[in-house]
This record gives sequence, structure tokens and C-alpha cells, in this order.
Amino acid sequence: QVQLVESGGGSVQAGGSLRLSCAASGYTYCNGDMSWFRQPPGKEREFVSRIDGAGGTNYSDSVKGRFTISQDNDKKAVYLQMNSLKPDDTAIYYCKMRRRCGTLYYSIYWGQGTQVTVSS
Repeated sequence: QVQLVESGGGSVQAGGSLRLSCAASGYTYCNGDMSWFRQPPGKEREFVSRIDGAGGTNYSDSVKGRFTISQDNDKKAVYLQMNSLKPDDTAIYYCKMRRRCGTLYYSIYWGQGTQVTVSS
């Protein structure tokens, strides 16, 4: 069974940096992509960044230029380097995997989330 486990969250002051990690286990990579989402307190979950199997990336406008997504070559870990953090980056950050192995459809997996708190 596929499991995603996030780590690296914590509390920092505005302008600081954090590096989030998402470790995937219990599977063999076939095809798909991995993303980071976040849910600020009292708000809906929102897209942050995505990386595909070829290394192509996408970012939301709110984090572009400050955050960088990357992955290991074996596709079993994904990272989010967060620089120049702002108080409105405070949220629970979730790792998401879309995976397809010999099918026309993708299976979706979510991590449990890791808390990021940015104070002014």
C-alpha cells in the first residue's frame, strides 16, 4: 500500500526558510506526478506546486519565485524548499501523488500533512 509521509515543518519568523520532505513507500514508481498543497487555518486547501516525471514544474502565483519543488531521481521523495516565508504561508502542507501503473486512470494518494507556522 502506498504511503506518503511529510516532514520538515515547524515554526519560523518571516523571511526565514524551511525545507519540507515527502517520503513515499510501499510502491514501485510507474508514471505520474507529485504535488504540494496547503490549507491555511480557516480556509480551503489550495495548490502550491507540482513536479512531473520529467522534472517539469508548476507553481501557484503566491509562491512563485520563493518556493522550489524537486524530487529524487527514483521518484520516491519530493521536496519543497520554502524561502522568504511570509505569515500568510502559515498552513498545513500536504504531499499528493498521482500514480498510474498499466491503467488508463491515476490513483491518488495524500500524506497526513505537516504544520508550517510563520510569525511576523
